[in-house]
Formats: sequence, structure tokens, C-alpha cells
Amino acid sequence: MIAIIDYDAGNIKSVEKALTRLGEQVTVTRNPEEILGACGVILPGVGAFGDAMERLKSYGLVETIAQVAERRIPFLGICLGLQLMFESSEESPGVKGLGLVPGRILRIPDDGGLKVPHMGWNSLKFPHAGRLFKGLPQDSYVYFVHSYYLQADDNSIVTATTEYGTLIHASVEKDNIFACQFHPEKSSGVGMKILQNFIAVVNGTD
Repeated sequence: MIAIIDYDAGNIKSVEKALTRLGEQVTVTRNPEEILGACGVILPGVGAFGDAMERLKSYGLVETIAQVAERRIPFLGICLGLQLMFESSEESPGVKGLGLVPGRILRIPDDGGLKVPHMGWNSLKFPHAGRLFKGLPQDSYVYFVHSYYLQADDNSIVTATTEYGTLIHASVEKDNIFACQFHPEKSSGVGMKILQNFIAVVNGTD
């Protein structure tokens, strides 16, 4: 069973549908016992960093997520979910993130004539081997929707990058923690393969 954390952040249904299509049992919940009893946990989301952290706090989920990390339950952050895993975001100055992984969320530069938010398909480079990308070639295309991007402190945990006005850390992996800035659930066959690879991690078959 994979638990999708429900904190009113949007985009939950599409993640649930993608996992169900892959034959996985899924529960959408904000119940700490259900989350901690799951074999894998996903934190999806779209929206503002500060608002999302406020909702996680109001639902008592910050401590639950810390326990997910401590117990080494496979944990995947998607889009805003990735950003929340880190320490801070330029979108919400003074608001602390979950701090599971060291790094900052920065605004995509407005220069160069590129549109912000970044919406569309971009290819990935894989600077380090990542279990999410097993069986996928360099330059696989995935779908992004974001105005802010990750700059991880530790380059060794960065498993995918893309270019959009700057070098974007598009995915990270550290111990049980996985995160994607892009939307695997909206990334066609490549995205489904990424979700399959996460399911394999959850089931211990990776």
C-alpha cells in the first residue's frame, strides 16, 4: 500500500490514478497511522511553498513526515512536494521547509526571454545513477510546471538535471528519500516508468 499525503495541495487525483493504473493499492490520507503504516509514501502538490507548509503544520503532518524519513519508508516528493523537502524557498521568505535534505528553492531567472512559470517538456540528464531512472536513457523527456527550482547543497544526491534559464536539479535521491520537480504522472511512458521504479523500491524488487 502506498499512501498519498492529502494536505489540500492539488494534483493528488492524477497521482492516485497513475498508481492505480499500474496496479498499485493506494490510499489518500492525512491520518498519521495510515501514513506510517504504508510501504511507501508520496507527497505531491502544486501551489505556494508558505501556504503548503502552513497546511502541513495545521494537519499535524510535519512530525509524521519526519517519522517517515526516520523509519526509512520510501518517500517520494513531486513538484511542490520536492520543494517542501528542503530548507527554504525564495517564494516564502522566512518560512522553514521540512528540512529533510539540505538545499534551497530559488526563483527561475526572468532573463533570457524564457517564460516563467516554466510549463512544458524538457529533457533530463542523469549525472548520478538514480533508482527512479533505471532503464531510462539520457535525454528522456518529462513534463514541468514550476516557477521555482531546487539548488541542492550536495551535488552527489542529484540524479537528474535539466536546463531552463539555469541548471535545475530536477530529481534527487538520498537514502529512502526521492523527489522530482517534474510531474511523472503527466509525463507519458517515461513518467509511468519512473513511478514503476518507485513501486519497485517500495516492494523491494528494485
